[in-house]
Amino acid sequence: MEAIWKTMYDAAKAVQKNRKISDYVEAGGVAAAILSESGRIYTGVCVDTASTLGICAERNAIFNMLTNGEHRISKVLALMPDGKTGAPCGACRELMVQLNPGKYRDIQIMLDYENGTIVTLGELTPQWWIG
Repeated sequence: MEAIWKTMYDAAKAVQKNRKISDYVEAGGVAAAILSESGRIYTGVCVDTASTLGICAERNAIFNMLTNGEHRISKVLALMPDGKTGAPCGACRELMVQLNPGKYRDIQIMLDYENGTIVTLGELTPQWWIG
């Protein structure tokens, strides 16, 4: 496994601080690290709300990347509350596809950090509507 995955895992772990913001909002249960094509790592945490205003950690990290002027994604790592990694949800996959329509199939996703299982977004989304 490439050393960058540990760096990404550590970056996600550093921001993953599950906390109650108010009676209606919690943040940090899930954290994510996105590696841009330039080699910069962007992080984000999930924000869970009592309504549909929340956001996934992966999209939060992607929005951080967009805020900083980048949009090309190379690698994605999502860190769950139990410390394991997992696949991005459908909404996160959709955003990655739309941001990188010609290259999304090559984006690497850390599926299982403990076992070094990496898949591509193309493997997770083989028949996406964008094609």
